Amino acid sequence: MSVRIRMKRMGRKHRPFYRICIMDRQRARDGKAIEEVGFYDTSVADKSQRVSLKMDRIDYWLSVGAQPSEKVNALIKKVQKGDFGTAAAPPPMEAPKQPEPPAVEEAPAEAAEATETTETTETTETTETATEESPAAEGGE
Repeated sequence: MSVRIRMKRMGRKHRPFYRICIMDRQRARDGKAIEEVGFYDTSVADKSQRVSLKMDRIDYWLSVGAQPSEKVNALIKKVQKGDFGTAAAPPPMEAPKQPEPPAVEEAPAEAAEATETTETTETTETTETATEESPAAEGGE
């Protein structure tokens, strides 16, 4: 009989919870286990609290030839090292973006009119200053 240490899925849809079990290799994923040696809860925020293993029983089963699955082997190494990392912080909240009004075509037309009016006021000011200077210059002679 080939024995594996693997996860048995529990919980409900979209909220998985796994029991780490000693099982016969040919049993179904959620089938009968020889022994349950821990759990793994993915919904816990603190990564160090997600996994709980009975390391003495896992060491025993490894000594008698049980093979851990890839995921369980990674969890065993993390528990032995105590290196779980940190959970990533959620992204900061931002206000929803407001759609811009489609008045993009009107803005250049208004800007062109505004420049024309400033040009006409500048020309009238220069003509007024020219007319004021000319009579004064004529009267001074």
